Amino acid sequence: MPPATEEYGLAQTAHDRAADNIVAVSTAASSGQMLRRLTLANFRNYRELDLRLTDIARPCPIVLAGPNGAGKTNLLEAISYLAPGRGIRGARLGDLTRLGAVGPWSVSARLQTPAGEIEVGTGMQAVAAKSAGETEGGGNGTDVEDPSSGRLPERRIVRIDGSACRPAGLARIATILWLTPRMDRLFVEGSSARRRFLDRLVLGLHVGHGREIAAYERAMRERLNLLTHHGVDGGDPAWLTALERQMAEHGVAVAAGRIDAIGHLTEQIANQPAGAFPKAVLALQGLLETGLQTMAALQVEEDFARKLAANRALDARSGRTSEGPHRSDMLATHMAKGLAANLCSTGEQKALLVGLLLANAAMLKAREDRPPILLLDEIAAHLDEAHRRALFESLLDLECQTWLTGTDMALFSPLGGDTLRLSVQDGQILEAA
Repeated sequence: MPPATEEYGLAQTAHDRAADNIVAVSTAASSGQMLRRLTLANFRNYRELDLRLTDIARPCPIVLAGPNGAGKTNLLEAISYLAPGRGIRGARLGDLTRLGAVGPWSVSARLQTPAGEIEVGTGMQAVAAKSAGETEGGGNGTDVEDPSSGRLPERRIVRIDGSACRPAGLARIATILWLTPRMDRLFVEGSSARRRFLDRLVLGLHVGHGREIAAYERAMRERLNLLTHHGVDGGDPAWLTALERQMAEHGVAVAAGRIDAIGHLTEQIANQPAGAFPKAVLALQGLLETGLQTMAALQVEEDFARKLAANRALDARSGRTSEGPHRSDMLATHMAKGLAANLCSTGEQKALLVGLLLANAAMLKAREDRPPILLLDEIAAHLDEAHRRALFESLLDLECQTWLTGTDMALFSPLGGDTLRLSVQDGQILEAA
């Protein structure tokens, strides 16, 4: 039987091109949500890679160790494209293609899920400029690049078991969460990064959350385009009103999903024992999120549609939509200290963030019986020994597939013997001794 990635036309494997980077490794024995095979073509510094995690029966930690620039983060980034959104770096699609490559990039995988093994592929495709502006979903950007950039428009394509689908559909397949060094400032920078972080957590509980965001953003862009080009009546008052109603309907659904996820996460945090990572008190700040605390959803929808209509002149002048879930924020407080997260020390902020991710993974395991796949980039280098050991113990307790990167393999020794250790050198992967 041909390799799955050939079957779906998204990546040629090493079998086709006398590949020099096939890695087949084995681990030990139950079942869960995990990657069993990962195939890359022309992705970042990988000309091709066929990583086969053979005979896996139980999710386990996978450590990628090697020097800076070897391709460790690039591999995590490739895995992150098996989820909705723009990956761990938020890069432009065209920037993912390996320098000098003839064809576009692609990522294919065989995933073990509660429903069985599923083949997933994603890659880049050039599209006509008129298609630009479609939204991918998941709150992480669009699947079509803006033609105003001067580049040929590009779109991300996705296939699941051979059938084409929108990137938002990847949320049905697996939950993938990540932490990267750039996220260490999540609590002190703008609200957009916190919304993306929050919405990725929500996807673990509500797989349709990305579609609601996509629908809201499409209606928001079209409304704003009408206002900026035609004034307060939009050139078509009836259509403008219809768009505002769509924004209200989908916007309230987005806010409701966030409230539900934060509620379950808060319950998980409150019930788990104290540990090395501080507990956080979470709150949502936003027009719709606040309204849903005291009013029925239909009333909040009606009020928001009226506010959008009242704000037409303001939005037309400013060129932006002044109210809505695209401006909401997630606030966090250090529970033991009663101190807002943005006022905590850098180390405390990092610990709060790790604690949130672990609590969310534990909540998904308890409620959905599917702990997420975790991508932790350079996580060990920024934690002291006590916190590293506490993190590793938590990961082992979660029994989730966790991909960790670092320059020093010795830092990961507390993970124990069931850990898969891989060495990364110049886009090549070898099983470490």
